[in-house]
Formats: sequence, structure tokens, C-alpha cells
Amino acid sequence: MELKDKTIIITGASSGIGAAAALLFAAEGANVVLGARRESRLNTLVAQITQSNGRAACLAGDVDDEAYARNLVDLAEHRFGGLDGAFNNAGIMGDMGPVPEMKTDNWQSVLATNLTSAFFAAKAQLPALMKRGGGAIVFTGTFVGFSNGGMPGMGAYAASKAGLIGLVQSLASEHAAQGVRINTILPGGTKTEMTGDDPATQDLIADLHPLKRMADPKEIAQSALFLLSDRASFVTGSPLAVDGGIATRLL
Repeated sequence: MELKDKTIIITGASSGIGAAAALLFAAEGANVVLGARRESRLNTLVAQITQSNGRAACLAGDVDDEAYARNLVDLAEHRFGGLDGAFNNAGIMGDMGPVPEMKTDNWQSVLATNLTSAFFAAKAQLPALMKRGGGAIVFTGTFVGFSNGGMPGMGAYAASKAGLIGLVQSLASEHAAQGVRINTILPGGTKTEMTGDDPATQDLIADLHPLKRMADPKEIAQSALFLLSDRASFVTGSPLAVDGGIATRLL
């Protein structure tokens, strides 16, 4: 029970890595507060967790809304008495294509969802964690835009996730003395709605990895579990590669 009686916010919880994390964290004893845009999926996930004797609550909304970040923290405090950690996992890839052809709306949408939302999350979550005497925050980044992991057509996505790593390292430095650890995970290709279900595309993505496969969402969730747990008590400011070795090919 790695997270026994800890209250954890999870965003992007309606599918993929976020949904896998919700089930895993609840099974490990956490009270989970689930956020995403799709309310019906969140309600289904909460019911699944509670039927297994877990504890869960949810609130639908958009992570690029600052008030929503505060509302998730309020829900954690009112329902479970406080906040001990967060897995800020929500993100989008946006439209792919060369920057000269990219629409400004796409650029702004990707940065708002992937980077500005992280600012909103940290701004809301850090005071609640410090009230508890400390805690941990994990953000979902990517190998794209890190360790020479540039990919064509992904300028907005790479910029937003590279910016996220910089933000996390600054936050980790600012708040380590207050007992708050803040890290980023860098997943490789993972079988989620974002990567689609076309077998040829999945085979192509899998072949980029030395392990010659894509990750199951639970494998990525397990890395977030580690960073949120006391097993990672001396880890902060880290961009943790959970990428099937793909970064070793791009260095």
C-alpha cells in the first residue's frame, strides 16, 4: 500500500495513463481526486474504484482554466481532509505540421493545455501540500524536445513539454526545503487514444524503441506511483525517462 491514506489529484484521468493511474493509486490505498473533461467517463471510473472498496471523487473541467485547478484542490480538502500529492497528467499533442504552416490557435492551445495548466496546477496545489507539511507532485512530460529528442512536425508539443521540464526544475528548487518533491516523467510511445489504434502506426512507433514495443498505460502510471511514494524520498527535480530506451537512440 504505497499510497495508503494519501490524497492524490490525477488530471487527464478519463482514459489512458490517467485512468490507469487512478486504478493503480486507489489499489495502493490512496484517496483519488480525478479530473478530466469527460464527466461520464470520470463517473464510471469512480464507480469502478468504489466498488472495489477504494475511495474516489471526481470533478469535470478543463485544466487550462485556473479556477478548475483550485476547485480540484478544494474537492480534495473538503472530501478527504487535505492534499498529499498530484499527478498532473493531462495533455494534448495538437495538430502536427511544420511551424510555418501551423495555425496560431493550435500553438496557443497546446501551450495552454500542456504548460500553462502546469503553472495553474502548481499554484493551486503547492499551498495545500505545504499545509500538510509536504508532499509530491508529478507532471507528465515526454522524450520529445528532451535529450535531442526532436521530432518533425511537433514544434508546439515539444516546446510545451520542454518548457514543462524547466518549470518543474525551478519549482523543485524553490520548494524542496518545504518538504515538497516535484518531478517529471518522460514516457515513450504508449498505447492510448492519443497514439490511435492503427496497427501500422503502432508498429512504426514500437520500432523506434529498443524494447521494440509500446508501453501499456499502467507501466507509465507505475513510474508516477514511485515518484509520489516515500520510496522516492530523495528524488526531486528529475526528468525520469520511462521510454523503452528511446532516448538512448536520440542522444
